Amino acid sequence: MEEDLDPSLPSSRHLLSSILAMEPSHCVISHARACGGGSITEQVQQFIWDHCLSAPGDFHAPYLKNFLKKLISQVESDRGYVLDNLYELYAHYMTSFKDDSFAKRDARICKRISFLFPEGCSKLLSCPHSRTVVFSLQCSLNMLEGDTGCSIWPSSLFLSELILSHPELFSDKSCFEIGSGVGLVGLCLAHVKASQVILSDGDLSTLANMKFNLELNHLNVEANMTEGNKDPNKVKCLYLPWESASESQLQEIMPDLVLGADVIYDPACLPHLVRVLAILLNQMNSSFCRQHSSCKNLSPNIKLGNGEARHENDIEICDGRCKAIYNDGSSSMSKEAPVAYIAYVIRNIETFNYFLTLGTQGNLDIVDLTDSLKPLNLLCFMQSYNQASVRLLRITSSNMQ
Repeated sequence: MEEDLDPSLPSSRHLLSSILAMEPSHCVISHARACGGGSITEQVQQFIWDHCLSAPGDFHAPYLKNFLKKLISQVESDRGYVLDNLYELYAHYMTSFKDDSFAKRDARICKRISFLFPEGCSKLLSCPHSRTVVFSLQCSLNMLEGDTGCSIWPSSLFLSELILSHPELFSDKSCFEIGSGVGLVGLCLAHVKASQVILSDGDLSTLANMKFNLELNHLNVEANMTEGNKDPNKVKCLYLPWESASESQLQEIMPDLVLGADVIYDPACLPHLVRVLAILLNQMNSSFCRQHSSCKNLSPNIKLGNGEARHENDIEICDGRCKAIYNDGSSSMSKEAPVAYIAYVIRNIETFNYFLTLGTQGNLDIVDLTDSLKPLNLLCFMQSYNQASVRLLRITSSNMQ
């Protein structure tokens, strides 16, 4: 047998990452062929056995059975030699489980999502020495039964890439995510050391799964909004249905950044989404008015980039951030106006246009940043994910201008 594959090679990393992420079998097999120069050699099979299947109990049995079946079929069709270990493992799944028993097994699976940094990223705060960041996520197989909140959506992957690619935008910031799903974005925010990470969802089963994922990745979960506690290893999780979220509840959050992935999908939910965004992004004025009973006679000082001060709101755009910096005169502390980053895939143009109309009515300024604020391609192995299909919006409150 030839010399073992080098696990540090890009092709090897892609193969391993695709199996851990439970990519479709044909995608994994294409990576296996790339490792073998076009064929699935014994060397490649041994790598799969040693590095990917050494603990088969970690995998969802139906996935592994299907992958092994297709892998063996591909090698045999190429007139290649199949390792005995692969035959034996496949035979084990054939005899131990029947297809109907698979359907009755747990509908939750554990995917391990690997973000692979290219060379030259060592100076990034988010890039470890190994150039690989891996998160384990329990996900659902029952998307057709309404369990969409426990699935990994493309925009969640995009936002995660964005956070890891531009950690300077998110580190030391209080970040709040609406519709947090499996919690992947929150894990990335904690990784880049956001000062506070608050995740929310309007479905209790999704929220429970999210908390499980945070703990699975060694983060502490806090269920309430204790003031002054900004432990970067502690993530807050809130039950927050958009339609019933009160203004006072939202004003208690006071984030620097609001994030959302694939939240523009249901026309019936969009009025509630826009209301939530409008309150969260206009909290500077709300906070100021709460602090000053005579606020009608006051206007906040605006610090411009050239050091001048005005008594009119001003906006400065830099690297996708909206900098309307307020100082109430009581201290030297100032705060940038909150900004929302929303990643989305247009599935229905009428729904998206409805969101834009509601946003205008809600005094929200919506700017497409897709071409100006791009993430690195950290999921290049994930053939099921198309980064180019996702758009990025920056949303601010026009009341701040």
